[in-house]
Amino acid sequence: MISDTLKNPLSMFDVRGKSAVITGASGAFGRGCALMLASLGVDLTLASGSKAELDEVVAEVKSLGGKVQVVYRRPDTLEDAEAMLKTGLDAYGKVDQLIVASGYNKAGFIHEQSYEEWQNVMDANVRGEYLMAKAVGTYWLAQKIKGKMLMMSSVRGRHGNISGYTGYCASKGATDALTRVLATEWAKHGITVNSIGPTVFRSKLTAWMYSDDELGQATRARSLSRIPLGRLAEVEDLMGMALYLLAPASDFCTGQVIYVDGGFTAG
Repeated sequence: MISDTLKNPLSMFDVRGKSAVITGASGAFGRGCALMLASLGVDLTLASGSKAELDEVVAEVKSLGGKVQVVYRRPDTLEDAEAMLKTGLDAYGKVDQLIVASGYNKAGFIHEQSYEEWQNVMDANVRGEYLMAKAVGTYWLAQKIKGKMLMMSSVRGRHGNISGYTGYCASKGATDALTRVLATEWAKHGITVNSIGPTVFRSKLTAWMYSDDELGQATRARSLSRIPLGRLAEVEDLMGMALYLLAPASDFCTGQVIYVDGGFTAG
């Protein structure tokens, strides 16, 4: 007998009627997820500390006919995280998906960078993930919701970097560990937790690497030498994997850091 899923494979990617909270929604990855999910009928709660930039994303979502709520906060405290969850619950009655796309980097060699700068990177990249997981995960467990959590890792959680990434690499290594431990803690409840690990992709933070000035060209050439597919990434390159990890297609996939990196980690 042919299953209904195999008769209609695209049904595995049907996310219509879901409700998602996205932190860092004004950044490249958060914005990409917001626009993709809005196009597919997901109700959105978008959070960012940058009001002007988030308002631009909200306008784009509305132009696609999407439903959207806004929280002008970063997940710096548990109160912030709970406010994001409450906004989604008040508007839509549920939250099914959590995308933690907020993050930060401040490069610095360990002998030069202050502890405070290093801690700021760790807080922005790891504390926010922990707080969002705590707030939304507590709700999912209480309501017996089989939610899906997606985080943003990096090839730098696995590989070092000569450019002073002691904070960033350490934080992404923590993201990878958090992905695995939350997945194992929550698996019996039907909750999945996964991360995407990209290499360089175009964003406000990396735009200089795509430019034609001398530094941009030199840095781009060094990066390209490690990427077998021979180009840097666009945010659209990450969206197929994001959809998979948020859709029923990935119901048996959890605790994974999936590299979307043009082959960087293969070589």
